[in-house]
Amino acid sequence: MAVLPFRPIPFFANKNRAFWRLQAAGWGGAMLLRAASGLANGQPLSYLVLVLISTITGISITLILSVTYRQLINRRPLITWGVTALILPFAVALYAFVDAWVNGLYQGASGTGFAQRFISLFYFDATLMLAWSALYYMINFFLQIEEQNDQLIQLENQATSAQLAMLRYQLNPHFLFNTLNSISTLVLLKQTEPANAMLSRLSSFLRYTLVNEPTGRVTVAQEVETLKLYLEIERMRFEERLRTSFQIEPDVTAALLPSLLLQPLVENAIKYAVSPQESGAEITIAAQLIGPNLRITVSDTGPGLQSGGSNNRLTGVTFDGGEQVSTGVGLANIRDRLAQAYGDEHRFETMDPPEGGFAVLIEIPFERREQAASVLAADKRPALTG
Repeated sequence: MAVLPFRPIPFFANKNRAFWRLQAAGWGGAMLLRAASGLANGQPLSYLVLVLISTITGISITLILSVTYRQLINRRPLITWGVTALILPFAVALYAFVDAWVNGLYQGASGTGFAQRFISLFYFDATLMLAWSALYYMINFFLQIEEQNDQLIQLENQATSAQLAMLRYQLNPHFLFNTLNSISTLVLLKQTEPANAMLSRLSSFLRYTLVNEPTGRVTVAQEVETLKLYLEIERMRFEERLRTSFQIEPDVTAALLPSLLLQPLVENAIKYAVSPQESGAEITIAAQLIGPNLRITVSDTGPGLQSGGSNNRLTGVTFDGGEQVSTGVGLANIRDRLAQAYGDEHRFETMDPPEGGFAVLIEIPFERREQAASVLAADKRPALTG
């Protein structure tokens, strides 16, 4: 699709300028129509002076009406339409009176009587005033509805952003709690070097979470690097029991996804696959391009869904001594974040692979940063003002 060298400005972006443009176009068209009709009926060129005076009178009266209507448009309907019905006949009568008086001066003593001229001009002027009033109310009611829709969309976007931020901020306390416990244990055991190393990596990881917006998106390459930083922290706890494998196709390294989307999936795998098994488990993170979508799979070699108690990993809840204990935000957090970010244009599934273990599959639209920027620029519309 061709891109315009400039961004078109909406007609009503400046409502004051739009009003004067419509005034000029409307009254200019009426003046030309009236002048052409008079000349076609054999009127002399001096008749154009009458048309000009009538047009100026109409513009002046409608300017007064616009000030009045502006005060009425946001009142109760009974007041708005009642006062309009009272004011409009007076405006039409004033318009017809001026037209009849000017026509009398132009025709002189040979012309028709004032009452006859007034009545004949009243219907034509009433048509102009009624049309102008109807258009004024229609356009302004339309603009008010557009402004309300823009405000509603803005509020919905703010609510979505706030919900996304809340969902992502739920991740940090749980991870931070586990890491600080590990650091505390290392300090008690006087293992200062591992404790310092873990603190350094924790600092780098938290710095990343603060720098990136909760509602922002990062590339697959950035997400993988952050995930490796997280895994280095966890590997200090589990050592050789935590084994990882990354299978990232080169074509998808620049693809965008929500920031810190994979960390809770890996955390879930560590909790339910690595931690309960003496031999630990291997966690595999794969990313590939499937048609127009980016497919990400996080799998582990731990107990599958059919194993006793492993269904708890779907809810993020375990049981300790018969009591239900919260273990974090679980997979529901990821599901909610994807729903907020992509609506129906995503896929989220949990499964038992044929080779055993547990896997989470995510598919989202494949999009690069430059594509996202161009779509955002194309969809932006300046807000109505005035």
